[in-house]
Amino acid sequence: MLDDFGGYLIGLIVSVPGIIIAMVIHEWAHARVAYALGDYTPKLDGRLTLNPAAHVDLFGLLMLFLVHFGWARPVRINANNFSNPRRDDILVSLAGPASNLLIAFLTMVVWVVLLRFGVQMSEGAASVLQLIMIININFAIFNMLPIPPLDGSHILRNLLPYELAYRFAQLERYGFIILIICLMTPILGYVFLPLQRLILGIFNAIIGIFL
Repeated sequence: MLDDFGGYLIGLIVSVPGIIIAMVIHEWAHARVAYALGDYTPKLDGRLTLNPAAHVDLFGLLMLFLVHFGWARPVRINANNFSNPRRDDILVSLAGPASNLLIAFLTMVVWVVLLRFGVQMSEGAASVLQLIMIININFAIFNMLPIPPLDGSHILRNLLPYELAYRFAQLERYGFIILIICLMTPILGYVFLPLQRLILGIFNAIIGIFL
């Protein structure tokens, strides 16, 4: 019993860097792209920073540790400040998942370089690197699901004709319920595992070209 709890506790500890990095980079990327596209709301809210205190929701972080479903503080965006609201909202929505994939890729590059040069890593350090990579990939996949209010739903809504987009937006009130149902069933497993393998395969192929 104590061994099981100890293993669980160690697992939580080594996952902390990956979770914090994924949350902070994701939200910062949303804020930075929105600001670059003309919306000053994130700057006024103090979100143009990599300081975790500006982005991490403590309750959302706790829920992530306890039930593997959590959230960061969402970045407020005012699409009326964009020159092309639909296009720019898509770009802002893509920025978060794209930043997570970039971090995952760079982490894999570091991993491969360390292995190629025969650098000895402790088991803990290796676990931290692996989890930074996997957690960021999972963040990207999860946030691209077309379920309100996730990033994927923003992208889909802006791609739909206006009438369909309006109807789709009405689903946002049920978004949390839909997410809970997905988490309580094997549905997400059928989505995550193939996409994880696909993304890791693409990363490996790219790195293989240069290393």
